[in-house]
Amino acid sequence: MAEKHYFEQIKYTREYLIPYFERYLPDFRQMRILEIGCAEGGFLDVLHQQGILNIQGLELEESRVRIALNKNPELDIHTGDITDPQVTEIFRQPFDLILMRDTIEHIADRDKTFAHLNTLMNPGGYLYITFPPRFSGFAGHQQNGRTFLRMIPYLHLLPAFLLRLFGRMLNEKPHVIEAAIMNYRIGLTIRKFKKYYTEFGFQPYQADLFLFRPVYQFRFHLRPLKFPNIPLLREFLAFGCEYLLQKTVNK
Repeated sequence: MAEKHYFEQIKYTREYLIPYFERYLPDFRQMRILEIGCAEGGFLDVLHQQGILNIQGLELEESRVRIALNKNPELDIHTGDITDPQVTEIFRQPFDLILMRDTIEHIADRDKTFAHLNTLMNPGGYLYITFPPRFSGFAGHQQNGRTFLRMIPYLHLLPAFLLRLFGRMLNEKPHVIEAAIMNYRIGLTIRKFKKYYTEFGFQPYQADLFLFRPVYQFRFHLRPLKFPNIPLLREFLAFGCEYLLQKTVNK
């Protein structure tokens, strides 16, 4: 599974992320870049191969850091938690661009997260962040299961006892069920996300909602399909959010 994730990260970076940043941030290649939740390091690896060397990563799971460094020992990746009070001391200089891809929805303490993001970023810097809204079809990440439950949207909205019952009946992996329950409990709505980024000194530079997320093109061969920014409906029918935020200079 780790190998699969790594190669998906490589392909996604080359075919989607780099063109995205080159479109919206013309000086992208000269930026100081940090990826939080960098997993197996595919994004950083591609940048390194292309001569973009002012890059660093932060990853919570030590096993994924080992895989990343085994793939490319020259990468500068640290094991750590963005909510840790000491995390800002790991990095000596602030960044021009910080990425958090499908990570923020798994973090319960978002006040510390956004406070540290603000500290780690240069004034006028950019935060690229993606996440599935709390009430959207696969925000529980049930797609990681092995039974047909992985194909059922909105499964995580069921009461926890029912979800555990169905999991036992179908012999689904227990950690998938527990993750779906937890992902719903601490999930992030679009409305709450706006509250956080506004409070901590960020403003939208580019924002898109998707019914079919860009990554679906690589996983399921579905072309990206955007969803209109309609309050309430977007919380249920936008399966993914993609924001490029800019830190205001006076914060």
